[in-house]
Amino acid sequence: MRHIPAWITNKYLLAGLAFVLFMVFFDDKDISVTLSQRKKLKELQKSEQHLSRQIADTDKELNLLKTNAQTIEKYAREKYLMKKDNEDVFLIAEPAEKQ
Repeated sequence: MRHIPAWITNKYLLAGLAFVLFMVFFDDKDISVTLSQRKKLKELQKSEQHLSRQIADTDKELNLLKTNAQTIEKYAREKYLMKKDNEDVFLIAEPAEKQ
């Protein structure tokens, strides 16, 4: 029978290796879960930044609507297709994009 090296039979090394394998592959917070959570966190942070920009734009638009009469008229004409009595409104539809 061959001689088994001492470092392979070291109980502390085996226990440490078993602990590392358990933590890496079998624990509730193993590597795959951690990586997927980081990916989801990055996606949520991007979404948060996008929504923050949208909120800022909406706040600016709301402030303009509260303070500027011309902005109110422009908003009503563009969004609700309102017009004055002596005006005609022409809608120009953009061609649908092929998918």
